[in-house]
Amino acid sequence: MFRVLLFIFLLLNISWANLLQDAIDKAPAGSTLKLPAGVYKGGIKINKPLTIIGKESGVIIDGLNKGTVIEAIGSFITLKNLTIINSGDKHHTIDSAITMKNGKQNEISNCNIKNCLFGIDLQQISNTIVQDNNITSIDLDLGLRGDGLRLWYSNDNIIKNNRLIKSRDMVVWYSHGNEIVGNYGELGRYSLHFMYAGKNIVKNNYYKKNSVGIFFMYSQDTTAQNNIIQASLGATGMGIGLKDVSNFIIKDNTVVYCAQGIYIDRSPFEPNTNNWIKNNKIMYNSEAIHFHSLSENNVIKDNIIVGNIEDIVNDSRGSKTDENDIEGNYWDNYEGFDRDKNNIGDRSHKIYHYADQLWVFNPNVKFFYGSPVISLLNFLAKLAPFSKPLFILEDKKPKMRID
Repeated sequence: MFRVLLFIFLLLNISWANLLQDAIDKAPAGSTLKLPAGVYKGGIKINKPLTIIGKESGVIIDGLNKGTVIEAIGSFITLKNLTIINSGDKHHTIDSAITMKNGKQNEISNCNIKNCLFGIDLQQISNTIVQDNNITSIDLDLGLRGDGLRLWYSNDNIIKNNRLIKSRDMVVWYSHGNEIVGNYGELGRYSLHFMYAGKNIVKNNYYKKNSVGIFFMYSQDTTAQNNIIQASLGATGMGIGLKDVSNFIIKDNTVVYCAQGIYIDRSPFEPNTNNWIKNNKIMYNSEAIHFHSLSENNVIKDNIIVGNIEDIVNDSRGSKTDENDIEGNYWDNYEGFDRDKNNIGDRSHKIYHYADQLWVFNPNVKFFYGSPVISLLNFLAKLAPFSKPLFILEDKKPKMRID
């Protein structure tokens, strides 16, 4: 009887033991652990230079719905070819698939993250590569999911070719000098959200069916180029948003089927600075460009503005939209001619706000936005306005055709 009880006790100890954690603890710094296919218990901690690689498909690290699955503290840590599942569901402890803290020159690549509240959480991490990962949050309502990828005081990292589907946000806060390239985001809230971040590069990303595409706040000296933002959902869904930002370059992007294509709020923010919005395709949105609050000294040139219900919306009389440098854009609503065939309209393209456009100041009317009744009211307001229209802006050299 004693031998039977001892045998059962040993079996229970083996099943409760975290064999992967034991291997990590015993491995010398700088070692490489190549894991065969199987399910490994999560809740592991790494605090030294170490590489963990799944040497074949089917290497699963299961957090058993408790806390963070992998916590790595320090530098020269690599995680590759792993499937990481079932973190805890606590927001206040940021239960994640992977949390990395206080390190540099780390790597997270080719990992599949499923049913984890937060995906990859980087805190004070620099010179690190995060690439080719697939990230999905726990199946909760949008606001209750965790962020798919978070950069917090993390600088000079490369975030490349990751797929975030049905997570909440990807956030870059207090983080500078990062390259965010070739990522895909779908069915989230903010596919990319910046706060107090500078000198970042955002290019070749594709964001689809999120509440907001890319939103920049309280930031400066950043370039967003060659991104595609499609179908930002909801009445206030935005393609690209700029709030209190300066020295931004927004160029060669495609913004299509959004409630608001480009949203500009008190930008540029710093005195004697500009933002450059150039060579973008802003097409088939409810509003192509929406100005809110004081927004002057933007350089808006060589954009293609086609198929939008409203080309320009200004919801603040003090926004000084006419003091932006606007030139050389293609407007499908332009009604002039090009008699000298130089691809520049013979007269400028002026945009006015009519008092009859109720939906600009009354969100409830937007329920009918684009309906035949509202379209008819808009047409009549332009045909026979009841009051003097408000001048918004002028493009002095509108293009006549798309090159």
